Amino acid sequence: MLLAVLLLVVVIALLAGVHWYVWRRLVRDVTVRGSLARRAGTTAIVVLPLLSFAALAAGRAGVPFTLQRILAWPGFLWLALLLYVVLALLVGEAVRPLLRRVLERRAATRAPAAPASETPADPVPAGAALDAGTRTDPAAVPGPADTLADTAAEAPSAASPSAVSRRLFVSRIVGGTAAAAAVGTVGYGSYGVLRGPRVKRVTVPLARLGRAAHGYRIAVVSDIHLGPILGRAHTQRIVDTINATQPDLVAVVGDLVDGSVADLGPAAEPLAQLQARHGSFFVTGNHEYFSGATEWVDHVRELGLRPLQNERVEMAGFDLAGVNDPAGETENDGPDFGAALGDRDRTRTSVLLAHQPIVIDEAVRHGVDLQLSGHTHGGQLWPGNLLAELANPTVAGLERYGDTQLYVSRGAGAWGPPVRVGAPSDITLVQLASRQA
Repeated sequence: MLLAVLLLVVVIALLAGVHWYVWRRLVRDVTVRGSLARRAGTTAIVVLPLLSFAALAAGRAGVPFTLQRILAWPGFLWLALLLYVVLALLVGEAVRPLLRRVLERRAATRAPAAPASETPADPVPAGAALDAGTRTDPAAVPGPADTLADTAAEAPSAASPSAVSRRLFVSRIVGGTAAAAAVGTVGYGSYGVLRGPRVKRVTVPLARLGRAAHGYRIAVVSDIHLGPILGRAHTQRIVDTINATQPDLVAVVGDLVDGSVADLGPAAEPLAQLQARHGSFFVTGNHEYFSGATEWVDHVRELGLRPLQNERVEMAGFDLAGVNDPAGETENDGPDFGAALGDRDRTRTSVLLAHQPIVIDEAVRHGVDLQLSGHTHGGQLWPGNLLAELANPTVAGLERYGDTQLYVSRGAGAWGPPVRVGAPSDITLVQLASRQA
């Protein structure tokens, strides 16, 4: 408990520090004190993280779904914007002194130089004015107050362009460029998610696959993440894309939803339109266990998908097995490889549906030929792929582990921010190939 509290304090302190840095570079350094722009920027830096926290907590707190949808867009998008604003500003820290130096050199070259031969005029002899019959006015003698007044008169007006210092100019250039880069990146990443996934085609040779199953096509879709942002239209795009590939089998490998059947049941209804010669199958992901896994398993069955809960079914030419997600262990509903694969005929090819790639060691131990997974999102937001590589054996694509091959899809949706950068969403058409063909 103490460790959890300490971790929470560290996270809050880190987020506070990051937001202070963003406020400093994008608000304080580029605006005038007391201006409307500074007040608006400061308010945004305070309100936006609160919206992000509310968006993250709303689902588990039982907030009405309509309010969840209202909070989700600004709250989740700010998380993505914050990431790329900070990255861009950090790059700007390296550019800032270089740009300032260039401006200083340019100003120095433009400043007029005094001629070397110029000498000051001869001073007027003391008392010359009196000798000329005139009286010196004490007010005409410059004093400290006059010097300050003259200096102020010579200084450019605060409202003129010349009053903007080089430091302020550089801050505005760097801050504006960073903000524009972040907005452009997040905007393009959001378009990629809302447009829908693209089809990726992969051929997987399997040594034990019979000639009759050569060319068998499995449409693999994972991490759809229906929720407050991605709803029924998102599901319909995915279903239409899958049906256009005319697969022999559809495999939905977890993280279908982020919410209850009561809230998201209508959003999942287009799954009933999936068309495949040998049907559609489903295994749970970790997010199903945050959303009521038992209810969702029953609901997808009603929609025409067959859940594989630590079980297998014999297909033409291979065995198709599925295991529950490791997150189910908290509910005594975790993966059971013995039940799914223990007594099978090992001369037959086996294809395993498992949400998380980390179970690959169990797949190898049970002689699986091909494991189909998701979960990683390919990192979703670069450089998140670097973190995903630390936690997963494979982040995306096809790799071999002994006699077992593992294919990991980047997923068809997005968790949290509806944004993908460097990890485009996909639906993969996996074509099995027999070496006997």
